Amino acid sequence: MSNGTETTPSATPSPVDSGSQALAEALRSSFTIVKFVMAVLLAVFLFSGFFTVGPQEKAIILRLGRPVGEGDKALLGAGPHWAWPYPIDEVVKVPITEIQKVTSTVGWYATTPQQELAGTEPPAGPSLNPAFDGYAITADGNIVHSRATLSYRIEDPIRYVFDFVIASNAVQNAVNNALLRTAAQFKVDDILTRDVIAFQDAVRKRVIQLIETQKLGIIVEQCSVESKAPRQLKQAFDAVITAGQNRRKILNEARSYENQTLSRAGAEASAAVNIAESDRTLLVEAVAADAARFKGVLSKYEGNPDLFMQQHLVQTMSRVLTNVSEKIYFPDRTDGKSRQLRLLLNREPPKPKTEEARP
Repeated sequence: MSNGTETTPSATPSPVDSGSQALAEALRSSFTIVKFVMAVLLAVFLFSGFFTVGPQEKAIILRLGRPVGEGDKALLGAGPHWAWPYPIDEVVKVPITEIQKVTSTVGWYATTPQQELAGTEPPAGPSLNPAFDGYAITADGNIVHSRATLSYRIEDPIRYVFDFVIASNAVQNAVNNALLRTAAQFKVDDILTRDVIAFQDAVRKRVIQLIETQKLGIIVEQCSVESKAPRQLKQAFDAVITAGQNRRKILNEARSYENQTLSRAGAEASAAVNIAESDRTLLVEAVAADAARFKGVLSKYEGNPDLFMQQHLVQTMSRVLTNVSEKIYFPDRTDGKSRQLRLLLNREPPKPKTEEARP
């Protein structure tokens, strides 16, 4: 209808426009959620790069396979650190103060971990099987079972980690080499009984030499070696060991008897020497006293020899005739003539015998 005025269309949106608007709002909400999730994931991703190095460890950051830094600068000390998460960075922790161990079984017979823990051994077959049982050949052509356990710590983490695919395998190869080479330089009796300590020291020196030559970047703390005779020949080796023990026992008893005999003979010799020295001293003193006495009477003798001789003769005769009841002695005169001496003796008359009593 037309009455001179224009009519305007209605402002109510069409159904299509409402759906588009709802979709746009939903997309905006989804994008907001996605952004938030991505921000959270990014934060988690970055936060996952934090790591802690223990007080007994060193850490190395590998960025795309290469260490970050050179030399000691590449080593991270104890404390918290951050690196780009994997696969950009990779953190390798190396226990520098922890004691690590490797055991050489190249010369040991086949056994299981359960048997090792229980302290038991597998039954010995009729003969040694080289396909399963390890062994070492000694300098005198015998066979012996021997194994070495090496305790070490890492000195150069960079060399230990990057110069070898598996450094512990290189260390074990060095122990195997040292064990077999050293066994070939010792006799079986020395390895088992006579010189066990020397054999162990020789293995340790050889291991250290190989480690220094190959520059493995470790320090040896301890090397222990265990050796056994082949199980198939245990009785024969036990008999040899028993004979050796008896031999040492007899030798020790002989040496003990020898020491006792020598000690007793030495004591007797010392006593005899002391007695002889004492007798010598007494004799020398007696001779010295006689000499002094002789010198003392020498002047008297020189003054009047005859008188001196007569005096000493009288003294001597009085000593000689001590037990004689009556002594009459006529000394010679000084002029050599005989001396006459007249004595009037008035003996006491004998007492008359008493008459016997008559019955």
